[in-house]
Amino acid sequence: MKIIRTPDSRFIDLPDYPFEANYCELKDARMHYIDEGDANGQVILLMHGEPSWSYLYRFMIPVLVNAGFRVLAPDLIGFGKSDKPTSKSDYTYKRHVGWVKEWIQELNLKQINLFCQDWGSLIGLRVAAENQERFSRIILGNGGLPTGEEQFPKIFKLWQMFARWSPWFPIGKIVDSGTSRKLSPEEIAAYNAPFPSNAYQKGARVFPKLVPTSPNNPASEDNKAAWEVFKTWEKPFLTLFSSSDPITRGGEKMWQKSVPGAKNQPHRIIHKAGHFLQEDKGEELAGLMVDFIKST
Repeated sequence: MKIIRTPDSRFIDLPDYPFEANYCELKDARMHYIDEGDANGQVILLMHGEPSWSYLYRFMIPVLVNAGFRVLAPDLIGFGKSDKPTSKSDYTYKRHVGWVKEWIQELNLKQINLFCQDWGSLIGLRVAAENQERFSRIILGNGGLPTGEEQFPKIFKLWQMFARWSPWFPIGKIVDSGTSRKLSPEEIAAYNAPFPSNAYQKGARVFPKLVPTSPNNPASEDNKAAWEVFKTWEKPFLTLFSSSDPITRGGEKMWQKSVPGAKNQPHRIIHKAGHFLQEDKGEELAGLMVDFIKST
């Protein structure tokens, strides 16, 4: 596997991102992660999706740290400050799940409170289902665990085609298109920072194609097995979906209905927030997480 690393100079003076860099050497690649707050506090794990990176959580991390938690936000392999394999074939759903599982094991994280969104949920929910003993609570926002049997909106199919074929793949502007507020030019530049050329974008390009949109997808059976786990999941499970996401809107209902631990929880719809609700309502989102964790 051929690996490239984004030069550190690309990450100097990013707005609202003062966090120290931490690295974990996995078998295949080096993973970057943020690790802030009380080292002895309860763990909150923030999982980003496509095509963002841990920069997405810059508004939430201070709120969670001030509430006394240890907050970890990794960059998935191929994103952020983590290593980037140069071949699209190096990126598979199973391999991403394996990388995150290996990282959690290396850090020996326990009693994890997981927040996951977008691809962070496709990976994070699988990791939680396959390592139940390490997780205490789950908060799901604008995400899910597709098996290929669901109906996907037309806009998602267009997104898959764009990611695969478009010669132009402006990651910062893609994130901006998924928010209700307009990102500043500096914020857009920060989302572009990990990707100085097309060679660094292979993970971001391939992710949409890896989503199980048909039952014969290689990940479908593993995701079905994870769903069986969640149908018996008694630990606290909260949904915080936004009102203005055309892809995941309404997806919270199946979790509230199917997961025992979701019964009678203070589920919320976050208004005036798009797909990347962390950008639009990060502080509000973090506050709801704090209240949920401390009350369950």
